[in-house]
Amino acid sequence: MSDKETEFTEFTAVAERFIALANEIKSEGKPLTLVNAALMSASATYSTYVAAGNQGYLKPGGVDRLVDTYRAQLANIQDIKRKAAESSVKNASKDN
Repeated sequence: MSDKETEFTEFTAVAERFIALANEIKSEGKPLTLVNAALMSASATYSTYVAAGNQGYLKPGGVDRLVDTYRAQLANIQDIKRKAAESSVKNASKDN
């Protein structure tokens, strides 16, 4: 396995752990909107820490870069979900 493949596998596993934790919190009866907002807040807090340290903060340009990074990740996820949905429709039509 190449370094890039290993990194992607590790990335996916960590992302799945966050999703599993969010689902666990949801199963405790917490509203989806609360779980989502808390996860986004935690991500923003951790991203600020990564970029600026524990005592730092992001200047407007740093916020813009973080928003751009998040936007690109969101677009990537939507592309993956769109392709999966299209593939599902194609497979369903082949079965009929």
